[in-house]
Amino acid sequence: MDYFKNAKKGDVVFGLVFGKGIIVDVFENSHYKIIVSFENEHEIPYTEDGIAGLGKFKEQTLFYKSDIDLTELDFTPISKILTPKKIIKLMDKKKLEVRLPSGIWHKCNKATKKYTREMLEKEKFYLFRKQPSN
Repeated sequence: MDYFKNAKKGDVVFGLVFGKGIIVDVFENSHYKIIVSFENEHEIPYTEDGIAGLGKFKEQTLFYKSDIDLTELDFTPISKILTPKKIIKLMDKKKLEVRLPSGIWHKCNKATKKYTREMLEKEKFYLFRKQPSN
């Protein structure tokens, strides 16, 4: 795919997990092509295809900011704060969504388990909601 084949330091990107970021390093002969620094101070390596080097991602989660259409993504505000008991119950039923640092709602699954657990431990219950029924 080679999406980031011509990446340069300073290019503005958008990660589906962490939001807006800037490419801070580019490597030519490495599995990870670029390092991106995000506004929340995370620095994440990405392959030439935009696949993150953290977690168990298998698909592209990083795009050039000018290439991504954010209108299709769900950024809606939360309407009701869930109790810890309700959060755990919804997680067991696989009907829980968590708000990622980018502001996007994402279904809780293997890729977000660690993040979900951390947010529960920090009592950030406003980052969870019941998955909307379609």
